[in-house]
Amino acid sequence: MTTPMLAEFDTPDALVAAWRRARAEGHRAIDAFTPFPLDELSEAFDPAPRRIRPAMALAGFGAAAAMYALQWWSAVHDYPLNSGGRPLHSWQVFVLVPFEVGVLAAAVAGFAAFLVTCGLPRLHHPLFVMPQFERASQDRFLLLVAPKGEPEPLRRLLEEAGAGLVAETHP
Repeated sequence: MTTPMLAEFDTPDALVAAWRRARAEGHRAIDAFTPFPLDELSEAFDPAPRRIRPAMALAGFGAAAAMYALQWWSAVHDYPLNSGGRPLHSWQVFVLVPFEVGVLAAAVAGFAAFLVTCGLPRLHHPLFVMPQFERASQDRFLLLVAPKGEPEPLRRLLEEAGAGLVAETHP
């Protein structure tokens, strides 16, 4: 497996031009680090699949169904209590607790899915060791690209596009 290449550019135009050339040759842009947003890069990165809503729905409905089943089992089978001639399975009474537990489970699952989707908590990233990375929020423009094959053609392409420094990242 080839490691991604990190290229440093002095101007945003050089970064966008390098990204376009890399994309035209089949390389995949992983991320760009700039001191300000670049509208030209909005199409560069595919959005991550959204897994938060399905996780919340599954956890919420699953917890609500499990809580309803628990109430039903305890009222009908474990401890059947005839109170005033009411039926043992009285769904009107059983709905409140499953709803509350379902909402709580969905919120907890949503928070957990959010953390996983964002890659948190990650206190250290391999890019933090790169010496040029600390200037990405000040005055440098960095492009992280995954080569489609060998890294040398991508290195030459990035250097021809105006990269001041091209380095392989560490996993």
